[in-house]
Amino acid sequence: MSREYSLSDRMLMEFDRGLRSLFGRPPQTGRPHPATGVAEGDLSNDQRRESARLMRVNHCGEVCAQALYQGQAITARNPAVRNTMQEAADEENDHLVWCRDRLEQLDSRTSHLDPLFYLGALGLGTAAGLAGDRWSLGFLAETEHQVVKHLEGHLQRLPEEDSVSRAIVTQMRDDEARHAGTAEDQGAAALPTPVRLLMGVGGKLMTGTTRWI
Repeated sequence: MSREYSLSDRMLMEFDRGLRSLFGRPPQTGRPHPATGVAEGDLSNDQRRESARLMRVNHCGEVCAQALYQGQAITARNPAVRNTMQEAADEENDHLVWCRDRLEQLDSRTSHLDPLFYLGALGLGTAAGLAGDRWSLGFLAETEHQVVKHLEGHLQRLPEEDSVSRAIVTQMRDDEARHAGTAEDQGAAALPTPVRLLMGVGGKLMTGTTRWI
């Protein structure tokens, strides 16, 4: 018999998830690592630095994704929509750990701005959820569509020799596209153009700062 959690229960659970996302190691789904069996390429120092910068941006993006889904899951009215958010967040945990581990392998670090962007994304996710489930799903779908374009751009910029990072980013891109499709299948509302443009500006702010800080 499954337990029906109260709002306060869900808030405490999502708070714990947030702490793990920022400072710990969140639980993963158990899927195979996308770079299993992929040989590490012979990267120059410049290539390692460029890969690390791109993977740092991707890691912060996954921190933001966790926060968005947490805010939306807390405020979702329909249990099916809440489950969609939680299932997507579980897969985003995989992305988060893959990116963090890759940064360590590249002798680099995560962004110092992660907590700031986490809080901003949590607020956006909560607001989207309060607007109603169709709008929340629409926000999820649009977010994922923009992330797919962002990751495709990173696949063009990552060094060809960095097969490990490329395998990770490819799997992330495929997962994000699937999340967008799931949201649309569940009745996502199309967001107004000004909202989509504003989301794009926020994404550029994140990618432009976390690359360096």
